[in-house]
Amino acid sequence: MRIPALAVLALGTVLASASVHAQTYDPSYPVCLHVYGPLNYYECRYTSLAQCNASASGRSAQCLVNPFFATAGIGEPPVHYRRHHHRAY
Repeated sequence: MRIPALAVLALGTVLASASVHAQTYDPSYPVCLHVYGPLNYYECRYTSLAQCNASASGRSAQCLVNPFFATAGIGEPPVHYRRHHHRAY
């Protein structure tokens, strides 16, 4: 009974680990190129959409904004100035 249980456990471990993927997007660049074909993959090496579009030209590929870009949303918060209304006497 012990050997079949260990075999099932080992098989489950192997099947579960096969479905794990590495991080697809590189958080260092704001634009990624998604290449379609026998191998679908992402190249996140572009600093602008124009640069990515030049590389995608003539290929089965699409440029998209990197959702994991490292500096997205980081920075100074927006400044909201409060207006002071003065009454004229």
